[in-house]
Amino acid sequence: MVTITTRAVEYPADGLTMVGYLALPAGVGCRPAVLIGPEGMGLSDVERRRADALAELGYVALAFDLHGGRYVGDPEEMLARCMPLLADPDRIAAVGYGTGGAIALELGRDGVDLRAIATVNGLTTGRPGEAARIRCPVWAGVGSEDPIMPPAQRDAFTAEMRAADVDWRLVVYGGALHAFHHPPVDHTVLPGVGHHPRHAQRAWRDVVDLLAECLPATE
Repeated sequence: MVTITTRAVEYPADGLTMVGYLALPAGVGCRPAVLIGPEGMGLSDVERRRADALAELGYVALAFDLHGGRYVGDPEEMLARCMPLLADPDRIAAVGYGTGGAIALELGRDGVDLRAIATVNGLTTGRPGEAARIRCPVWAGVGSEDPIMPPAQRDAFTAEMRAADVDWRLVVYGGALHAFHHPPVDHTVLPGVGHHPRHAQRAWRDVVDLLAECLPATE
């Protein structure tokens, strides 16, 4: 296992001081990097552990902040904060969950030079023609019983990817709800949200396989 170091990283965005989490593998050479977008509630130990795991594989991993260092446990406050965000690098991949996954897709639609995009539970669609700017493979995962990302949303996402001739994959995890990848929390969650341990492990392996294919840590 690769030795890693971690630290908090502050940076300004959206009028706030964001507090991200950076995990670095040992060594001084250049390494490929992965951005990790959190669920709408904000950066938590779940994303920090994912950053650690990717750093152990040899990636520079940055889990970014959404709410200026806060974790928003109230669903109504979270939605009020995240909905405006959704309306509104050479060897880098973007991996996101929920809101973070939607942001990863928006980076691609904005033409950011990414090597891969992975989105779990964040199958948003852009404005007509925007997906043509995506220049890397896109992997998406969603639960079959996710009421927030229902079949109609999945169909719209796949239609957008097909029309733009994107190299894309969609994995539907049978029986899983929204945020199936996220361990149980001790606060109120939206209806239709629930953890599915087996599919959470499968989705993580799918993300790691995408990175190994498109952005090898030893590159």
